[in-house]
Amino acid sequence: MLINYWHFARNHPKFLGFGFVLAFLSSPGQTYFIGVFGPEIQALFDLDSGSWGRIYMMGTLLSAVVITWSGSLIDRMDLRLFTTLVLLGLVIACLVMGSVSSTAMLVMAIFMLRQFGQGLSSHAGITSMARYHAADRGKAIALAAIGFSLGEASLPLMAVYSIQIWGWRETYLGTAVFVALAIPLVLWLLKGHVNRHAGLLQRLNDPVSAGAQQGGHTRRQMLSEPLFYLLLPAMIAPSMIMTAMFFFPAEIAKAKGWSSLWVTGNYWTYSVATVITIISSGVLVDRFSARRVVPPFLLPLAAGLVSLTISDQRFLVWPFMLFMGVSSGLYFTGLSALWAELYGARHLGAIKSLTNAVMVFSSALGPALVGYLLTQGMPFDQICLMLAGGCVVATVMLFYALRMPRS
Repeated sequence: MLINYWHFARNHPKFLGFGFVLAFLSSPGQTYFIGVFGPEIQALFDLDSGSWGRIYMMGTLLSAVVITWSGSLIDRMDLRLFTTLVLLGLVIACLVMGSVSSTAMLVMAIFMLRQFGQGLSSHAGITSMARYHAADRGKAIALAAIGFSLGEASLPLMAVYSIQIWGWRETYLGTAVFVALAIPLVLWLLKGHVNRHAGLLQRLNDPVSAGAQQGGHTRRQMLSEPLFYLLLPAMIAPSMIMTAMFFFPAEIAKAKGWSSLWVTGNYWTYSVATVITIISSGVLVDRFSARRVVPPFLLPLAAGLVSLTISDQRFLVWPFMLFMGVSSGLYFTGLSALWAELYGARHLGAIKSLTNAVMVFSSALGPALVGYLLTQGMPFDQICLMLAGGCVVATVMLFYALRMPRS
């Protein structure tokens, strides 16, 4: 398996590196990074957890609305220009976050970070892997998605130390400088893209090589099929649940009688499990197709949530993180490849911009929903069981949807 990856990476080092770097650079707009700054931001603006969660939700929802348009631009714009604009937007977002002086400005900063970081940086990297590597789509997405895991494993801890040494504003301003310095590297990794894109257009316009897989449904056609709506719960569940778990590590610790450091200090378990699953599932997707690999991907997440309810033993944080990482790895690789398999490559940017909008929306819904249930007095274990049940229902719908005949 690793030999297959080695040969593939050796044949396409720059473009795969592009996907990896874009996934990594999405980190300043991801919940696991922004959440580290929560206590300082709450103290500055005198926000309780509910108010901070609502501000985060407002910025994220605004990003979800905009990305249905902004994400589709990748279908009509040169990838080099699109990527440059996205990363410049992320630089500005980090500068705005490091300079916030009001709650209104904070909402705008969250919107920009989520739009250009979590949304468009991820979108540019993963969509490009799915579009230009049709024969090895699973491996391409898997290698790029390791950038997410590297960011999760390294940057929150680095941010904690940076905040302690220099302060939270200076940390985000420094992040802006880091992203700006990465832009020339990203453009170098895209060297030769003109020929790559010309080859894609030739395949898309060739009825023999294109076929049904490489042609493509439009976003309107996708929305006219029942299949999309049966897939919706499976699209919503992972982002909603995992974002909530990363947003409320202190609540997990409080409910189980652990320290917050014990929860956040074991994020590495999640990252390792994610990377291993990404690598394994990439080969499986190429060999068996995403339609066969994806359906059970939410069941490990359900198992992880249930494991938290068994007892308050400290070791249970490991199966929780491990199972969540397995679902995350399958989600990154399998679901990203699934859209290209179901709807083709021609309009993949527009289609994935919509699915990304759903993902961003659900990532806003998760913290708000869990926060509301906690304030209403629902026990954390009961919340976990409810979310696990939702994963099972979504899995049943996913199995049915992918076996349903299509017109």
